[in-house]
Amino acid sequence: MPLYLVFTPIGNLEDITLRALRVLREADVIAAEDTRHTGMLLAHYDIRKPLVSLHEHNEEERIQGVLARLAAGDAVAVVSDAGAPVISDPGYQLVRAAIAAGYQPIPIPGPSALLTALAASGLPADRFLFLGFLPRKAKARAELLQSLRAEPGALIFYESPRRLPALLADIVRELGPERPVVIARELTKLHEEFWRGRAQDAVRAFAQPPRGEIVALVGGAPASSPQVITPEAEETLAGLLTGGASTADAARLVAALTGLSRRALYQRALALRE
Repeated sequence: MPLYLVFTPIGNLEDITLRALRVLREADVIAAEDTRHTGMLLAHYDIRKPLVSLHEHNEEERIQGVLARLAAGDAVAVVSDAGAPVISDPGYQLVRAAIAAGYQPIPIPGPSALLTALAASGLPADRFLFLGFLPRKAKARAELLQSLRAEPGALIFYESPRRLPALLADIVRELGPERPVVIARELTKLHEEFWRGRAQDAVRAFAQPPRGEIVALVGGAPASSPQVITPEAEETLAGLLTGGASTADAARLVAALTGLSRRALYQRALALRE
């Protein structure tokens, strides 16, 4: 029997598909991230089905039980607390195990916080990179953001309200104060809010952690334009070359002093040597 991955509302309980309701009614058992949370959704639609927990702390130990139910002919529906199972929620290990055992998981599409936020953000949506929750440790988070400096697509993160101020400060430091930022809060709920502005303004606007669930979006890197090497930088470059520095070392040193592109300086140093 099939393993269904059922998308559930991210806030407003009306945001559930007819197909999702049918699958939940027909399932023999529902594996839920939080049985109490899912119980409220099922009660709202008068659905009475057995529930088993499947969350980040017990997913591995639940897998064999779910596979046994599938082998016995049961239809199993997997749900997270909100939105899509597996996407920054439990379910990945189970899906991998089910595929390995010869079962094809069946997605039942529906609400998604990241797509809901992107659609209404006002940022270009032709290319984006979803990164889920960033590392909790500051150094690892900063290193990841550094690696994304040149990414042209919108960046999308999930974040807790408590850690949002630190994330925004890191965005300013690693990606730049002028980057466009959108903070989507409490999507589809009564107090839904979209804040839009520059990264440096977001730091001030959210100096105190807000309430509710957060999706943070950052505009992609601006198209790079050829850097103009100033006369001062060129003079320093020429002086280093005359003093015996290699082309690569001269470019590296001037880049560190000025913030100019090492590649552009290297090309200029080659021209000076000629």
